[in-house]
Amino acid sequence: MRSKLNQYNQKRNFTRTLEPEGITEMPQEGLRFVVQHHLARRDHYDLRLEWDGAMLSWAVPKGPSYNTRDKRLAVQVEDHPLEYRHFEGTIPKGEYGGGVVMLWDEGFWEPYVDVDGGLHEGMLKFVLKGRRLKGRWALVRMKGKAGDKKDNWLLLKEKDDYVQTADGISQFITSIRTGRTMTEIEEGEEEKFTRNPFSSTEVQLAKLVRHLPEGEGWLYELKYDGYRIVAYLEGHRVRLMTRNGHDYTERFQDVASSLADWAEGRAMILDGEMAITDPEGKTDFQALQNYLKNPRTKNLTYILFDLLALDGADLRGHPLIHRKETLAALLENAPPNLHYSRHVRGKGEESFRAACEAGMEGIIGKKADALYSGTRNGDWIKLKCDQRQEFIIVGYTLSQKRISGISSLLLGIYEGRELVYAGRAGTGLKESDMEELEEKFKDIRRSSAPFKPAPKPRANERITWVEPELVVEVKFADWTEENLLRQASFKGLRADKNPREIRRERADEEKDDGELQLQPPAPERKSLMKINTNSMIIEGIKISSPDKVIFTDPEITKVDMIRYYAKVAERMLPYVSRRILSIVRCPKGVAQTCFYKKHPGPGSQGVVTIPILTSDGTTEDYFYIENPSGLIAEAQMGTLEFHIWGSRVDELEKPDLMVFDLDPDEGMELGTVRQGVRDLKTILAELSLNSYLKTSGGKGYHVVVPLKPAVSWGVFHDFAQGVAQVMEQKWPDRYTSNVRKAKRTNRIFIDWIRNGRGATSIAPYSLRARRGAKVSMPITWEELDTVAPDGVDMAEALRRIQDSDPWEGFFRNQQRLQ
Repeated sequence: MRSKLNQYNQKRNFTRTLEPEGITEMPQEGLRFVVQHHLARRDHYDLRLEWDGAMLSWAVPKGPSYNTRDKRLAVQVEDHPLEYRHFEGTIPKGEYGGGVVMLWDEGFWEPYVDVDGGLHEGMLKFVLKGRRLKGRWALVRMKGKAGDKKDNWLLLKEKDDYVQTADGISQFITSIRTGRTMTEIEEGEEEKFTRNPFSSTEVQLAKLVRHLPEGEGWLYELKYDGYRIVAYLEGHRVRLMTRNGHDYTERFQDVASSLADWAEGRAMILDGEMAITDPEGKTDFQALQNYLKNPRTKNLTYILFDLLALDGADLRGHPLIHRKETLAALLENAPPNLHYSRHVRGKGEESFRAACEAGMEGIIGKKADALYSGTRNGDWIKLKCDQRQEFIIVGYTLSQKRISGISSLLLGIYEGRELVYAGRAGTGLKESDMEELEEKFKDIRRSSAPFKPAPKPRANERITWVEPELVVEVKFADWTEENLLRQASFKGLRADKNPREIRRERADEEKDDGELQLQPPAPERKSLMKINTNSMIIEGIKISSPDKVIFTDPEITKVDMIRYYAKVAERMLPYVSRRILSIVRCPKGVAQTCFYKKHPGPGSQGVVTIPILTSDGTTEDYFYIENPSGLIAEAQMGTLEFHIWGSRVDELEKPDLMVFDLDPDEGMELGTVRQGVRDLKTILAELSLNSYLKTSGGKGYHVVVPLKPAVSWGVFHDFAQGVAQVMEQKWPDRYTSNVRKAKRTNRIFIDWIRNGRGATSIAPYSLRARRGAKVSMPITWEELDTVAPDGVDMAEALRRIQDSDPWEGFFRNQQRLQ
C-alpha cells in the first residue's frame, strides 16, 4: 500500500522533518482537499485533492484565482499522504521543501468527471467546498515541450456565482486552522483561536409526558424529526457529533461549511437537530435517510435550539432563556441552512394543537430557568402527536410470499439491563430499505434469539436472528396488553442512537395540580382532541367541519364517520394497507354529488404515491395508504368508500385476493341469492380453495378467496372467469358469467371481472355511499341465512368488531394457483 507514496518517502528524512510519513490510508466518507501556503525556496501554494487513499498534489506558484481570465500554472508533484492535510509548521532548511507551511484552506471536493479518466486525458473538473475556495474549478494539462520533465497543468476558475474580477485570495494571510501568520508559524507561536471549555458532553433529553404544565415558566418549541447533533466550532474547524459519539461532519458537509463561514473563527458549541425540511417547513425523517444515502438535496437544515459554550465560556450553568437569547442574536444573519428554533412562553395546549394540526411530530417543553445538565431530569419534556420511538432490530422474517427480502422486522427494547421482545414492524419497508438492511445483516446473523422467551414463527415464515446492534425508528398505533406493538411501521435506521440506550418511552403517570391533561393513559387513549367547534384532531389529522351531516337517515356526521374508520382501522388495514386504492368521495354528504377518484391530487395527505405502467404503455400515478393516519386523512377529505386492487404494491403483478360479487337480477328473492353463494362456495371447495363471506352493503354478497401471490394477472383473471363459467354451465338457468344486463333475467351475474389488473372491489369494513350507512362486512358462513347483503350498518359494524374476527386465519392460508 506504500507504493504510490514511495517518491514522497524517498524525498524526506523523517528523523529531521515533522512531516507525516507516507502511508496510503483507506478513504473515508467524503473527499477532502487542502491548500497549503508554502514559503520555501519559492513562495507558492500547494493544492491537494484526496483520491484513492492519498492526496493528488499540484504546486501553484501564484496561487488560485477567482478571475476566470487568470490561467494559473499548476505543476503536478508527487502524491502526499492523507495525513499531510493536517500539517502546519516548519520544514528544516536543507530538507526537501524546507520552509514554512500554513494551512491556508480546507474542505471537501466533488469531481464531476471520472477522476482516473480525467487524470489520464488531462482534464479534471471539480467543485471545491472550502472556507476560502468555493465553486467550480478545472485543471487542464498543458502540452509538454521536448525534454520537459515537469507535468504542467493550468488551474482555472469556471464561471459560476463565485467568480470575481480580482484573484480573491490576497486578503487571506492567516492559517485557516490556527489563525497564525507565516511569521508566527515560523516563530512557533501558539494558536490564535480560543478553545472551547469542553470537547464532549451528554445531551439534555426530554421526558415523555401526558400532561403539559401551565404557566410562563415553560418555553415550548416544535419537536423536530431528524438527527440530534452537537456542533463544536473552534477557529475554522467544525465537528458535528451525534448522541452516541459518531462524527457526522463529512456526512453533513454543507452545514459544516456554513457553520465555519458564519462563525468566522469564533469558538462555540451548539445543540440542535439536523433535518430535511419540505416546502411547508415540516421535517421529514425519511427524506433525511435518503439524503444520507445520496446527499444531493439542497434543503438540509441545522435547527439550533441551544448554545452550550461561547468564546471559551461554559454556558451550561446559565438559565436556558439567557442561552436562547444569545443564540437568537448570533443567528440573526445566519445562512439559510442554519435555523433558530423559536419558542413561545406558556400556551402549551395551543402549541401542541398547532403542531399536530400542522402535521408535526409534537412539541418540546423546557423550563425557562433550566440549566443544561445533560440528563433526562424533567427540565425538558415532550408530547407527541402520534406514537413513535426507537427500537432495536433483533431479527427479521421471510414469508412464503417472498423468495427474498424482508417480510417484517422483529424488534426489541431494554427493560433495565435485559433485552426483551417488543413485536414486529411489517409495513413501511421499501425495496431500497430491504436492500440496505440485508447488507447490514450479513455480518451480524446469529443462530438463536438474543433473549428468552423467543417468539415463535408464524405459519409459513422463517425467522433469522441478528445481533442487537441496529436501531430503527418505528411509528405504531399502541401497545397491547402483552406489551407488544400494534400496527408498527418502519420509518428508518437511526445510526445516531446507541442500542443500549433504547428503552420503552413511558409517559408520566401522575397528574399534578395545575397541569392540563391532553391525553388519557393508554390503552384507553383516544387520539381525538377538540380545538374549536369547527375542527378537531384525530390520529394527528385536522378534521374540518366535524358536524357536517353525511348521512341523513340515520343522521351521521362527518366526525361520526371518521371515528368509525378510526375504530375499525385495526381490523380493516390488513386488507387495505399497501393496496392501490380507488375511492368514492362525498364531500357534501351522500345526498349530494359523490365522485370516483383513483389518482392522487396535489398535496394529498397520508397517502403514498406510486407510478404504475398502464395498458397503453404510459405511466400514471396511483396511491395507497399504510396506516390509520392514511385512513383518517382520506376520510377527512370526504372519502366514504375504499376500493382495493387484488394485489399489494410489494407484488403488484402477482394478485393474492380473488373476489366474486354475486349480483342478482332486480326483484330476486334473497333465498335464491343465498343459494347462489352456497353453490359458489361448493365449486371453490371442489377446487380445494377456502373462501370467505362478506356483505356487499348492497344487493348481493361477496365471496373472497385469499391466495399466495404466485401467478400473473392474466392467469388469475382467466381462472376467475373459468369459475364463473363452470357455474353458468352447471346451472344455466340460475347463473350467468355475461356482464350484459339482458343476460341476467331471473339469474345471478357471477361478477368475475373485478379480478383483472386495475379493477377493484369494495374493501372489507368499508362504508357504502348509500342511504343507511351500510357496511361491506365480513361475516361467518353460519351467518349467511341471518344477515342480509345490506344487513350491517355502521352502528352494527362497531358492535361486531367487539366480537371475535369472523375471518380469523384469513392470512394464514397457503393456497395458490399454479
